[in-house]
Amino acid sequence: MFRIGYRTLKTALGAALAIAAAQWFQLDFYASAGIITVLCIQKTKKKSFQMSWARLLACVIGLVYAGVVFEVMGYHPLSVGLLLLLFIPTTLMLKVQAGIVTSTVIILHIYTLKEISGPIVVNELALILIGIGCALLMNIYMPSVETELLRLQSELEDKIRRILHEFSVYVKEGDNAWSGKELTEAADIVHRAKSISLDNLENHVLRYEDLYYHYFKMREKQLDIIERMMPLLTSIDIKVKQGEMIADFLEELSKGVHPENTAHLFIERLEELQESFKDMALPETRDEFETRSALHQLIKEIEQYLIIKRQFKPKKAYAMFK
Repeated sequence: MFRIGYRTLKTALGAALAIAAAQWFQLDFYASAGIITVLCIQKTKKKSFQMSWARLLACVIGLVYAGVVFEVMGYHPLSVGLLLLLFIPTTLMLKVQAGIVTSTVIILHIYTLKEISGPIVVNELALILIGIGCALLMNIYMPSVETELLRLQSELEDKIRRILHEFSVYVKEGDNAWSGKELTEAADIVHRAKSISLDNLENHVLRYEDLYYHYFKMREKQLDIIERMMPLLTSIDIKVKQGEMIADFLEELSKGVHPENTAHLFIERLEELQESFKDMALPETRDEFETRSALHQLIKEIEQYLIIKRQFKPKKAYAMFK
């Protein structure tokens, strides 16, 4: 189905507004203001500011080069080529290469008029400022994505609960019918949520308390730990008392998956669990030894899983300009 996105709507409205404003001020080449607006409207406020600054600076540099090169060498195609040979490396050196296309349009305006004067420079600067201004105006409002991030957070926690529950069942009962699809689904959610939360960060111009990006980054690290647990689970061939205790712990851990940081409570209980193992009899067979060795490694991975959550700080302040 044909669908017009929010950014498309902003771009169309911003370009129309820029052209109308430039035309109202009776500027030459007024349609160029619309082109500048289209180029400056970006996915996030931060990127929009960055692109606008790059294009403004590049256009000013382009005007200076145009004034020098055209007045010295004349208005010839070779002059345009030489100008670009000087201009493009300059923008690259100053890291404002995003403004090359916009500046080239401005340079070609000067070339078309075959003169440079105060009124012409004012005309070109007005086109740039109107185009950039309309783009920034269109990007003042960005739709909130926090509802979507909260939904993804809830979905991810459901997946992790299911994974830990299935781990518990496997340790207790051995092989089961679980497909493991939640692992892939959880990784997909993390990837999507990190992208959205980064955009969310860049849409806050001054300062913002980050509630999401580092949360999903933390969960990504935990998923790496969970993936490392898989081969350990498959190496548990026999049932032992320690396995049942770890299975019970995993079940409780699955029920404790939530955004708040209570990992220290589970770490304390895990340490108590390990201490209780020391008082148990040594393995009597090779199979029991290998199983208990795998369970010991599994505990270490669970501990790392919990340490990652304990180190997580739910809020971090960010500023667009540092």
